[in-house]
Amino acid sequence: MKPSRNPLPAERPSIVHKFSIGGHEGYLIVGVYEDGSPGELFIVMSKEGSTIRGLMDSLAVHLSIALQYGVPLEAFINKMKDQRFEPSGFTGNEEIPLAKSVVDYIYRWLELKFLITEEKAED
Repeated sequence: MKPSRNPLPAERPSIVHKFSIGGHEGYLIVGVYEDGSPGELFIVMSKEGSTIRGLMDSLAVHLSIALQYGVPLEAFINKMKDQRFEPSGFTGNEEIPLAKSVVDYIYRWLELKFLITEEKAED
């Protein structure tokens, strides 16, 4: 069976989340399907042309394609959170006060926003 892609509609709701990790600011923009599940991710880091900005853009493209092909978000969260590298540090987010890296923060935030909410709804 050939995998099939489920692209988001041309107009869809999204969630925008501003974050800061060790003085590095950025935004997460998550496009969601009608059922509220994530279907695409954009990561915008504040320093134009920086290596981290390019890497985060590449990470977002990979995750977006995988989600649209049906790879469970939980699979990515289990592999990607707790990654440790710079920049790291305090975040100002009460739910995630300290991040081991930008990747750690992103996947922990996605977990809080999309998986833990689903688990609470099922209880």
